[in-house]
Amino acid sequence: MKVYTELNLTNFDFWSGAKNHSFIYNELKELEFHLDELYPEGCSETDINDLFWFEEEFLCECLDIDFNEYLER
Repeated sequence: MKVYTELNLTNFDFWSGAKNHSFIYNELKELEFHLDELYPEGCSETDINDLFWFEEEFLCECLDIDFNEYLER
């Protein structure tokens, strides 16, 4: 059985390596918009967590943030 829930990234309970992301509130709100466009059918919590764990550079590109500056936060 699949259960879908609409949630805000600002309230998302990240786990493992994704807990260590350095995106601020406003960036998370903007990423919600980008992720809605990239995944119009939605995605799983695991997919979201994995994006923030393994694809921080891609997320920075979505926000037009220099990845090296992001890493220095």
